[in-house]
Formats: sequence, structure tokens, C-alpha cells
Amino acid sequence: MGQCGITSSKTVLVFLNLIFWAAAGILCYVGAYVFITYDDYDHFFEDVYTLIPAVVIIAVGTLLFIIGLIGCCATIRESRCGLATFVIILLLVFITEVVVVVLGYIYRAKVEDEVDHSIQKVYNGYNGTNPDAASRAIDYVQRQLRCCGIHNYSDWENTVWFKQTKNNSVPLSCCKAALSNCTGSLTRPMDLYSEGCEALVVKKLQEIMMYVIWAALAFAAIQLLGMLCACVVLCRRSRDPAYELLITGGTYA
Repeated sequence: MGQCGITSSKTVLVFLNLIFWAAAGILCYVGAYVFITYDDYDHFFEDVYTLIPAVVIIAVGTLLFIIGLIGCCATIRESRCGLATFVIILLLVFITEVVVVVLGYIYRAKVEDEVDHSIQKVYNGYNGTNPDAASRAIDYVQRQLRCCGIHNYSDWENTVWFKQTKNNSVPLSCCKAALSNCTGSLTRPMDLYSEGCEALVVKKLQEIMMYVIWAALAFAAIQLLGMLCACVVLCRRSRDPAYELLITGGTYA
């Protein structure tokens, strides 16, 4: 029974190292996705420290690739030193991912306050005639999230752009996608998206942060299993004189 358990631990450990390589790619993808999406919404969210969880998770993904390589070599050769190093590195990465989860929850809670603080300024700076970066961001968000204004389309009446144009209309990005003849006129509110953008931007940014949190939690659990299997192999190697190497040519060092 004991030998069966140790063999199973070795097999699981080898399999987990292959998963670490896949995890490295997934974590880097999640981090990159956060950066790309943040770039679309950065005018509504001024706190760049929110990107810290994404930076950390990309670093963890890169490190996991190296860990997978170390783990495979240490497990196949069954080097005591290599397995001990593998466990220590996994423990450090596990702690880092716990930090990512904590930071993710902290910044997720701050999203609403950050957006509420900046969105009014962004809308007041809109210039539909010669769009700058902020104006393009507003048009992108309104089309992408199918919303109009901060709380609803009537918010546009309080903007500088609306007062300057004096045509009683909102940007065309407020028009429902299915309509081809929409002019943005407030005399036809049924042609416009009725939902405001603030709540949807907050929801989108919170969803992005949740991707980071769940990715960190999922791979932290996998790493915990990897540490457990490595510790089982190490303990049995130290205590069991009948211990058998996984392959011929392994080392007891």
C-alpha cells in the first residue's frame, strides 16, 4: 500500500508539472487580457495601482514555466535537493498568489469609487467634432456596453459638448446598433440606449478583477497539491530504506 502511494505521488507530481506549463500560458493570457481591457477603460479608472495584480500574475505565470521545468527534472531524477528547491519555490509562488487574491479583492472594492470620481470629468471633456483619446474612449464604451450617458442619456444635456452643439442630440454611439437611421436626437429617445454607462463600466472592471482572482485561486490549489506530493516523496525517500526510484539513473542526492 505504501509503495502504491509513493508511486501515485510521483505520477501525480509529473502530471502536475505538465499542468504548470499550461498554467503559465493561461496566467500570462489572463494578465495580458487585464492590461488590454484596462487600456480601453483607463480614462474611467485613474488608479494605475489596480494593475498590480495583473503584473504579479504575469510574473507568476512566467515563473510557473520555470517551476514546471525544475519540477519535471527533479521528479524524474528524484533528486532530494531538486525536490526540496521545487517545494520552496512553489511555497513562495503560493504565497504570492494569495497576495494577488487579497489585492484583487481590495481593488475590486475600490472600482466603484474610482469610476464615480472620474467619469463626470471624462464626459465633460468629450469633443465629438475632433475626438481626442477620452472622446474615443466614451464612444467605444457606449457602443461596446450599449449604454448612453453616466446614468442615462439625459446626462448629456449637462455636458459642454451638448451646450456647444445646440442640436438637442447625443453622440451617435448612443444609438441602438440595430438602427441605421438614428441621428442621436433626444426627440426620439426610443432610438437610444436607455441604460447609463457608469454601472456597466463598474461591472465590467469588477468582472476583469474576478478573472484574476479566480485564476490565482485555481492555480494556488494546484500548487498546494504539487507541494503535498513532493513532500510525500521527500519524506518516504528519507525514511523508507526500500524506496524505489522512478527511473534507473535517478539520484539520491
